[in-house]
Amino acid sequence: MSDQIPTREEQDGDGEVRYRMLYESEDKVYIRHIRGFYTRIRKYTGLPLLALFFFTPWLNIEGRQAVHFDLPARQFHIFWTTFGPQDGFLLAWLLIIAAFALFAVTTWLGRVWCGFTCPQTVWTLMFIWAERICEGDRNKRMKLDAGPWNAEKILRKGGTHALWIFISLATALAFVGYFYGIRDLVVDLAGFQAHPQGVFWVGFFTFATYMNAGFLREQVCKYMCPYARFQSVMYDRDTLTVHYDARRGETRGPRKKGIDYRAEGLGDCIDCYWCVQVCPVDIDIRDGLQYECINCGLCVDACNSVMDKMEYPQGLIRYTSEDELETGKTQLLRPRLFGYALVLLLMAGLFVQQVVTRSPIEAEVLRDRGARMFRESQGLIQNVYTVKINNMDQAPHEFTIRVEGKVGYDYTLRMPRDIYLKAGEIFAVPIRVSIPKEQLKDAKHDIYIVVQAVDKPELVDKHQTVFIGPKR
Repeated sequence: MSDQIPTREEQDGDGEVRYRMLYESEDKVYIRHIRGFYTRIRKYTGLPLLALFFFTPWLNIEGRQAVHFDLPARQFHIFWTTFGPQDGFLLAWLLIIAAFALFAVTTWLGRVWCGFTCPQTVWTLMFIWAERICEGDRNKRMKLDAGPWNAEKILRKGGTHALWIFISLATALAFVGYFYGIRDLVVDLAGFQAHPQGVFWVGFFTFATYMNAGFLREQVCKYMCPYARFQSVMYDRDTLTVHYDARRGETRGPRKKGIDYRAEGLGDCIDCYWCVQVCPVDIDIRDGLQYECINCGLCVDACNSVMDKMEYPQGLIRYTSEDELETGKTQLLRPRLFGYALVLLLMAGLFVQQVVTRSPIEAEVLRDRGARMFRESQGLIQNVYTVKINNMDQAPHEFTIRVEGKVGYDYTLRMPRDIYLKAGEIFAVPIRVSIPKEQLKDAKHDIYIVVQAVDKPELVDKHQTVFIGPKR
C-alpha cells in the first residue's frame, strides 16, 4: 500500500499529479518581522496575560499564596475563596461555559483565540523574538543557518538557545508554582531539597515548552491541535476571518511604482510574498480559506504596509466575511450567534450567582449505623447522629450546633466537645438528640441540624434528617 497522498490536486505543467510523502518533514519557517495594527493588538493582549501568568503565583493574601492548587490537601485556593472536591461540579460548569464561549467567538471572529491569546502562539512568538534579538531578522537568520559553523554562528545560536531555555524554565517554575507553592519551590530547588515530583515536573514543562515553542511551532497548530479540525463546523458565510480580495488583487504581478498597472491587466497584488513570509503557519492566504490559518492578522499588517508603499488603498487582505467579499454586506446578528451568546450569558450569570452565594462551610449529617434506631432512657427518646463539618473558609471558626423541628417539641442536644476548626479543616463529631417520650406524637418526623459559626453568624448550613421513635 502506498504511503503517499496527492496534495490539493497539485499538478505539474504536463498535467501529472504531484505526490508528497505522508510523513515528510517540512522546511523551517523563517518569519519576517512586521509592525502594524494587529501586531499592536497582540502586544496589548499578550503582555497582560503573560504578566498575569508569571506574577499571580507571587501574590499573597492573608499570609498564603493567592492562587494555589493544593492537590495533596485537595484544596484549590483562588484569592479569597477555597474550593474542595465537593465543588467539582463548578469546574465542569466552567468548562461548559468555556466551550460555549469558544463556539460563540469562533462563529463571530473565527480562530481569533488561536491568533492572539493561545499559549502556543504567544510562546512561539516569544521564541521568535529571542531569535530576532540574537540572530537578526528573516534574511539574516536564513543566511546564518545556510552558512558554515564559526565563532559568530556558535555565539548567536548559543544566545538564542540560552534565551529559549530561560523562558522555558521561567514558564515551568511559574506553572508548577501554582501547585507546589512558588516560594517553597524556588527555595527548595535552590537548596537542592525539592521533592522529586517537583523536580520532575519542572524539568518536564521546561523541556515541553522548549520543544513546542522552539521546534514544533506551526506543527502543533497544523497537526496536533483539534481546534483546527472542527472549526469549520462553527464557520458560516458571515464569520469574520482573514480573507484575500481576489477580485481586487488578481492578476498578480510585479510592477513599478507610478505606472498604469490596470491598463496592463494587473490587480493590486504585486506578488511580493510578504503575506507568506510573516505567516506563523507558513500558508499563502491568497489560496483561500485554509484550516491551518490561525487568524493572527500578520498577513494583514504586511499587506497594508506594502499597499502604503505602493500608494494603493489598504485592505487587499483584511478581516471580512465571504458574504462581504461577494455582496459588500455582512450580517453580524444572526440566529446561531445570538443563540450561542444567549446561552453563554445565561450560564455565566448562573455560575457567578452560584459562586457568590456559595457557603464556605458545609455540614453533612449521618445517622450512626452502629446504634439502634432509637434509645429510651429516663423518659427520653434519643437518636445518635454524626455531624461532619467542613470549614472551607480562609479563617478558623468556632461552631455551634442546634436542632430545629416541629413546634412544641423540646429538643435536647448533647455533644462531647466544643468545635473549633482551622481554615480548611474537616471534623466529624457525634451528637445525641433527645425528645421527651410524652411529646413524641409521631414515630418518624423531620428535624434540621443547624451548624453555625459563632464569630460569623452568616456562615450557617442547615441539613435535614429524620428523628425516629417508637410506634404509637
